[in-house]
Amino acid sequence: MAHTPKEKGHLHPLTQTINDVMRVFSDFGFEVVEGPELETEYYNFDALNMPKDHPARDMQDTFWLKTQNSADQNSSARVMRTHTSPVQVRYMESHKPPLKIIVPGKVFRHEATDATHEAQFYQVEGLCIGKNISMADLKGTLESFFKIFLGEETRFRFRPSFFPFTEPSAEVDISCFKCGGKGCGVCKGAGWIEVLGAGMVHPQVLRGVGIDPEKWSGFAFGMSVERIAMLKYGIPDIRLFYSNDLRFINQF
Repeated sequence: MAHTPKEKGHLHPLTQTINDVMRVFSDFGFEVVEGPELETEYYNFDALNMPKDHPARDMQDTFWLKTQNSADQNSSARVMRTHTSPVQVRYMESHKPPLKIIVPGKVFRHEATDATHEAQFYQVEGLCIGKNISMADLKGTLESFFKIFLGEETRFRFRPSFFPFTEPSAEVDISCFKCGGKGCGVCKGAGWIEVLGAGMVHPQVLRGVGIDPEKWSGFAFGMSVERIAMLKYGIPDIRLFYSNDLRFINQF
């Protein structure tokens, strides 16, 4: 489902952040789309180059549900989505390139809760498929976004990483807002906070949705809304977003 970002008002900081992100990427020409939170195993894993025996599944220890099919009495597993990437697959199945979308929504993971991790959180993922798209396009898009969203002086870095659905892949870090890069409890002494993963869409993912990787290429990225909201507003603990404390909410 596509929609237009609403104007900023007196909103929860997560809602404000999602609207601000959508507004920037809408200006970049991205369409905003949404999809279901309860997903099939195929869309959440298999279509994203993560078959049953792939070790990357262990990194997303997930919440599974069994749904009963009243017609044949056979039970089938469904998963609370661990990312909004399944929406990208669904969109590519029904739309031909070129295409540019961002996908905001809630995701669920079996996480050990701390200052920067929660079992449920919001993501905004992006996808761009076109002719001769490269890592340079990805880096330029993200650099432009962060300078608009966090300010011209924003420091960020790319470092090599691995994701089964992109190749090559990278993590993007932002200098810690709490200590200015010196190292503290929020950034676990590193001076940087990881805010998103990104990379070039894996050819296998493109083939799976009927897009020829010899003719088309693209990039994808996914960011935690809570983490970039923490950066923008100087919030030290992700758990504050879900505390239901009006003293916190009313600051925004």
